[in-house]
Amino acid sequence: MNDAMRANLLGKLQHVAIVAPDLTAASDLYRNVFGANVSAPLPLPEHGVTTVFVELPNTKIELLHPLGKHSPIAKFLEKNPAGGIHHLCYEVADIEQAIQQLSNHGVRILGDGKPKIGAHGKPVVFLHPKDTAATLIELEQV
Repeated sequence: MNDAMRANLLGKLQHVAIVAPDLTAASDLYRNVFGANVSAPLPLPEHGVTTVFVELPNTKIELLHPLGKHSPIAKFLEKNPAGGIHHLCYEVADIEQAIQQLSNHGVRILGDGKPKIGAHGKPVVFLHPKDTAATLIELEQV
């Protein structure tokens, strides 16, 4: 398939997610030191996280903190007590089409393979990092 025939799956970088062991301190850093607009914390029980979004001119930073002891973010913090980059999120125009295209190329969708509603109220899926250059990738439909 030549480049003209290949569909561009990815849109803009939507956000970079960073796990923060202290969500208040991380929010204060971005608000008070860097001067960024920082959202209020938003608990997402269905995902096991509390999120805070930092607005930047060209993208967002999503600060993540575990919500409950069974949170996947709690496991991340066990391995990385200081926190760190967790995933990259890219926009896609049609998440179902993206899932099909990725599946055709052997890229696995985490969970049950179906989109869930994310922090922005839009459908999201996560891609298996073993299939994406050792990077956890989230896709969000715009």
